[in-house]
Amino acid sequence: MKIQIQEDEKATIVVLAGELDGRTAPQVEEKLMAVIKPGCKLLLEMSGVSYMSSAGLRILLLLYRQITGQNGQVVLVGLQELLRDTMSITGFLDFFEDYESISEGLMALN
Repeated sequence: MKIQIQEDEKATIVVLAGELDGRTAPQVEEKLMAVIKPGCKLLLEMSGVSYMSSAGLRILLLLYRQITGQNGQVVLVGLQELLRDTMSITGFLDFFEDYESISEGLMALN
């Protein structure tokens, strides 16, 4: 799993690529939790995520709860169709806004 973190003037952009599963989840969780601060705005660019297990879904839910609990916002960008379907069926898209492009996601955060 590749994780790139970029600070934009409006938000923190995290680009994920690879498989988000039980093996990679601890690394992803550690990196993502480190960027959370009160009022943070986080954009997760996930077009490079080819697979996500329940461990990945758990991290997203934890991330959502931490960020919204601190009056922040999180959006997802570039979900592949299979991931979007899985997240929709499991109800995860009820928690997250998802967008096609980084520019759309950044506009939604501001």
